[in-house]
Amino acid sequence: MSTVSHPRLEPRRGATVRSWWGKAWQRAVEEAAYAEADLRRGRAHARAGEVGSVTVGAGTFLAAVLHGDDAWAVSGAVPVLDETARAALVEVVRAESGRVPALLGGELPIDLVEQAEEAGVELLPYGGELTTTCTCDGWPDPCRHALAVLTVLGWLLDVDPLVLLALRGLPRDELLVAVHAAGRGVAPGADDRADDGWDAGGVGGVGAEPDGDADVEVALDAALRAARVLAVLDEGGDPTHLL
Repeated sequence: MSTVSHPRLEPRRGATVRSWWGKAWQRAVEEAAYAEADLRRGRAHARAGEVGSVTVGAGTFLAAVLHGDDAWAVSGAVPVLDETARAALVEVVRAESGRVPALLGGELPIDLVEQAEEAGVELLPYGGELTTTCTCDGWPDPCRHALAVLTVLGWLLDVDPLVLLALRGLPRDELLVAVHAAGRGVAPGADDRADDGWDAGGVGGVGAEPDGDADVEVALDAALRAARVLAVLDEGGDPTHLL
């Protein structure tokens, strides 16, 4: 499964988490910390901009913490959703047409999380689920360097909740494909069009969904187009031909 590298953040001060899900992640980090002093030191590293780019994959994250001439490598893990939970989450996301645009717009609807929990899917981790390792010789687990990386992860998912879904094993592109495939009643990957977006058989064409799913289809069409544009921009390309 692919990974995404998030650029190093600039130094920052003061309150840095605005969203309810960002604060929930922050509480989990606080639960994971062995001591308040370690948490303060970790946050100091993060706020000083000493955490390098953070690479996020399915259930994994990796980053370096730099301080003066010293550097430490931190890796960590978060439990991924199993196939049953992934399928349940996809159904919850597609239950309302506004949820995909909300996620792509940097919002995590609280009713989405509540309905996911009712379906047995826990998106937000608790402290005991955040496992880390570090190349330093400190004995606390997580150490202050790991707490710094966890703090920065909280800032990243605060802005983009899809980082949280990626950590849980359902990155953006796979989520979009799975939601579209579920709406068409096929397994993800069963039709190449699920990977490439819609062609003549998409919205309004041959094989279009019943009217009841029209809003979902329109929202997903826009979401997939936006995802392709963002992917081209991330690679430094010109997305004009996709518009």
